[in-house]
Amino acid sequence: MSRLQARFAELKQQNRAALVTFVTAGDPGYDASLAILKGLPKAGADVIELGMPFTDPMADGPAIQLANIRALAAKQDLAKTLKMVREFRQDDQGTPLVLMGYFNPIHKYGVERFIAEAKESGVDGLIVVDLPPEHNVDLCDPAQAAGLDFIRLTTPTTDDKRLPKVLNGSSGFVYYVSVAGVTGAGSATLEHVEQAVARLRRHTDLPVSIGFGIRTPEHAATIARLAEGVVVGSALIDQIEKADSSDAAIKGVLDLCSQLAEGVRGARQ
Repeated sequence: MSRLQARFAELKQQNRAALVTFVTAGDPGYDASLAILKGLPKAGADVIELGMPFTDPMADGPAIQLANIRALAAKQDLAKTLKMVREFRQDDQGTPLVLMGYFNPIHKYGVERFIAEAKESGVDGLIVVDLPPEHNVDLCDPAQAAGLDFIRLTTPTTDDKRLPKVLNGSSGFVYYVSVAGVTGAGSATLEHVEQAVARLRRHTDLPVSIGFGIRTPEHAATIARLAEGVVVGSALIDQIEKADSSDAAIKGVLDLCSQLAEGVRGARQ
């Protein structure tokens, strides 16, 4: 059983959703980013998505675009991101960690090398935003053959005809993007989310995690009643943007993570 399967199975027994947190590797600098990463599980994160910095993050809104710019300015690259995962795994063997990003840096690094090093460093899965199922052979198939989950994004515009194709070969969990647009831009109505989750469950047995636009413990709790996972990224990254020091950035992210975790954990009681 993979770490992701084990974590979602464990949370199902506890009758609660997972808090899935997103941060960008190397933001605001390597040391502070590593401190945030290592602190997230203690602050209540059940699954971590770690962004691979890229110059053109097309699915991301202003907050995560700025995080990418800060990380790249601090000289973060894919090799350093994998090093960060190895350092995280020295203290934490249980928390599932998923790398999220775009295909260009992986292609440049070398797909075979990337898969081998990701697996060796302790990565559990991949979310590659701009690689549709028509290109499974380029990364999804070899990644899964090596034991890495490949997590698909589905959106409000993924219709019933397209959905089986998108879900084909997906594993770990399904990431439902609740708004048509970029990260951090608005949020979906509760009715819309309920309908979307019901539709996804007709097509897959994988856990459903919902993201884009979730910013507060109250909102996280509402989503946690409907789905197996609640994804928060931009709200956490905003804490880094407004911090006046690395220490303040670390504290801001971990404090908000604790508040979100409290909302998620109390949602179904």
